[in-house]
This record gives sequence, structure tokens and C-alpha cells, in this order.
Amino acid sequence: MSSIQPVRGTHDLIGEEQRRHARVVHTARHIAGLYGFDEWSTPIFEETRVFSRSLGDTSDVVSKEMYSFNDRDGESLTLRPEGTAAVCRALVTNALTQSLPQKVFYTGPMFRHERPQKGRYRQFHQIGAELLGAAEPLADAEVIALGYAVLEALGVAQYVTLELNTLGDAASRDAWRQALVAYFSAHGDKLSEDSRVRLEKNPLRILDSKDAGDRELVANAPMMEEFLTPEARTFWDELRQKLDLFGIAYTVNPAIVRGLDYYNHTTFEFVTNRLGSQGTVLAGGRYDGLVKQMGGPEVPAIGWAAGVERLAMLLEEAPQAPRSVVLIPVGSPDEKAVCQILQALRQQGVRTEIGYKGSLRKRMERAGKQNASHVLFLGEDELARGVFRVKSMETGQESEVATQALLSDARSIFA
Repeated sequence: MSSIQPVRGTHDLIGEEQRRHARVVHTARHIAGLYGFDEWSTPIFEETRVFSRSLGDTSDVVSKEMYSFNDRDGESLTLRPEGTAAVCRALVTNALTQSLPQKVFYTGPMFRHERPQKGRYRQFHQIGAELLGAAEPLADAEVIALGYAVLEALGVAQYVTLELNTLGDAASRDAWRQALVAYFSAHGDKLSEDSRVRLEKNPLRILDSKDAGDRELVANAPMMEEFLTPEARTFWDELRQKLDLFGIAYTVNPAIVRGLDYYNHTTFEFVTNRLGSQGTVLAGGRYDGLVKQMGGPEVPAIGWAAGVERLAMLLEEAPQAPRSVVLIPVGSPDEKAVCQILQALRQQGVRTEIGYKGSLRKRMERAGKQNASHVLFLGEDELARGVFRVKSMETGQESEVATQALLSDARSIFA
């Protein structure tokens, strides 16, 4: 029988990769807390309609990539492909639309059946932030500032550029959509098969097409800014003014769009050139109509999500593996005393392990592999005299330390 392997598109987080992953999540959680965001955890699977409503039946995620299945009761369920829809569903089902605004941070695994490649897996992890219940441009700027602060705290802000666009309000989008339909209809024979379908159902999705022929047409398509209403233009101007106040640089990229009707006004991406074709590391936008699609009232909302794997790859250095103190019993000291000492050190906040059986040489080798900072030797003689022999793994020097001193102030001894 061949050895069992991880499912294609999944991977184990172990050692350095796990430490990079944890650094991203812990940093984001801390920064989000400074901005007043509380963490929510939603189920890893939802009713399929939660995502088919939010992502749109014509999107690649819904039509090609979702992991959906019928459970034993015949109900269609889907492993979550993203976090925003689940947060909006949770807002409604927990009756929190009466307690706005809500500032939500989340993290966890997501699932999409797409071609695995560098930094992209079928089970991947995201961090995300959603500000629900605030309609002002200042809210958009603050959410973008939070994203930038996370990147800055991770030490990767210098590798990314903020790209920004506006989708206008509903009236702006209607006028733009009509212009796009007229334009693409006039070039219908040049559109890809997928884009011909999108032209009937959701013409804005054509702007996301990766087909080379479609991209040539998109380059000359009408631009949203030509159709902004006065109100939408004011929102757009104020957003950029607020970003200036936060001291966040940006470039305007008219190609950043979102195809569904509940997206409006702000859309943005933090992009890098250090990860090959997978350049987007954090992206978001305003989605004022999504909560209503979940059965709730009209709730303005703005948010973003970021791939943990991609951010982890950008980190300059992996976090150091934790250092341990390893206690090695020599001979046959009293087991009760050994266990009490282990627990006493741990209660002081010292990461402590025990060197299990084997020759002293083997146990010292294992201590080195465990990244030990110090080794404590405890035999019957040391126990009787109330001392430990302590060896520094950095210098190789040994000394004796009184047991009482060790148990009362271990952290200063191993500093």
C-alpha cells in the first residue's frame, strides 16, 4: 500500500511554516484589537445559499470552486470559500443589526477547488476585518488604515502598494452597466464564451476575465469614473482626503472592480511584486447591500480579507523556534520530586521539558534538537544537597544553582 499523502491542494503547518503562520495571525489579531475590532468565529460550513447569494451564481467561485455537498438530511452545505458572507449571516441570525456598528475580526481556514500554486491552496487561511453599520468615507479609510497597520506590524508594508478604485453608487453603476453592455455587445463576436454568458447575466464580471482577447476589449471599455453621480464623486473625493489624513499612499487603478450589485463605492487591493503572479495579499471593498441579501435590513459595510499563506511568505525572517529548558534525571532521583520541579518551573512561565530515557549523550543530543537554552541535571546527590547542575547550551558552562533559588526566580536564571 502506498503511503498516505495530504489531499491535493492541502498542506501541513509544521515548524518554521507554522511559526510564520502564527506570527501573521497573532499580529493581525493584536492590531485589530487596537482598532476596536472584536473577534468572531463562524462555522466552517454554512448552507450553500449563504455563499451562492453573496458570491453570485455566475462567479467562478460558485460555479466552479465551491466544496458543496448534501448531508444525510438532504440539505446542501458548503465549506466556506470566504469569510464575509458568514459574518453578515451571523450579524442577522444573532440579531445584532440593532446594535450597530459592529467591528469584526476573523481568522480561519477557507476552501476553494482551484488549481494549487505558490501561495494558493485548496484549503487556505485568511484573516479579515468587517466594519458593519458605518456609511461614512471615514469608515472606509479606517478599515484600509487597519489593513495597512497589519502589514506594517508584520514588516512587509514596504513590499506592497495600495491600489484604489470607486464603483460609485447604484445610479452610477446602472449608467456604467448600460454603457458596458452597449460596448461589449458591439464586440460580441470577439468575447470569450464565458464572457458572452456574463454579458447576459452580469456584464461587470467581464472586467475580471483572464482571457487575452477579453483583456484587449476591457482595455478600451468605458470607465466608471465617467458615470459617477455628484454624490458618488463626493464620496470618492472624501475617501482620498481621509486616506491622506491617515498618511496612507495609494494609486488609483480603474481595473479593480467587483461584479455584484451589493458592492459600491470603495474597492481596494494591497499588491506586491514579490510573489510572482499571486500579487494581491490583502483586498476589500464596500458592500452595502449584502446584509439585506442575508435577510436583514439595509446595513452599510466595508471590509477586507488577506491570505495568511501569502503574508507568511513575505515575512523577512521566520520567528525563532521557542527555547526550552530540559531537565535530565541522572541515575534514579525521586520521581515525585522530578515532577514537582517540572511543574514548578512551568508555573513560573518557563518552557520546560524532560529528557526521557537513554544514555546521557543521546539525551543531550535530543536537548540540542529541542532548541534547549539550558539543561538541568538532577540526580540523587543533587536532590539530597538541594542543588541543580545547570549547563548553558550556548556557552557550554556548567554551574550549581540552589533548588530554592531556581524555584523562586527561574526566569531570571534562564534569561
